[in-house]
Amino acid sequence: MKHAISLEEAIQLTSNFRANPAEDVATCETFDKASVITMLSKPDAESFRVYYGRKENGQVCAVLCAADQEGNDLLPDTTKNLAEEDEYLILDDSHRCPELCPPPSPLNP
Repeated sequence: MKHAISLEEAIQLTSNFRANPAEDVATCETFDKASVITMLSKPDAESFRVYYGRKENGQVCAVLCAADQEGNDLLPDTTKNLAEEDEYLILDDSHRCPELCPPPSPLNP
């Protein structure tokens, strides 16, 4: 499977990050399953991309959007309402750690 790594590799990556954290970057960000599935449920969505943004308070945040087979971002039509069922979604407002941290695991002891 593309992009898959072993648990040992993931532990090393997250350990490296915790040992030398970037300023204003969360340890992790959690997105609800329903939001991610909705974003990826569009017929032309083949992947998703993570961009990094900066909020008004200076915090770095993950911004997720779907991409098509050619790698083009699938973006909402600015003339439509986001509540419309056929609209593409862009996700932010994750559960950010620190603040809302997951239970300890090998990736985040």
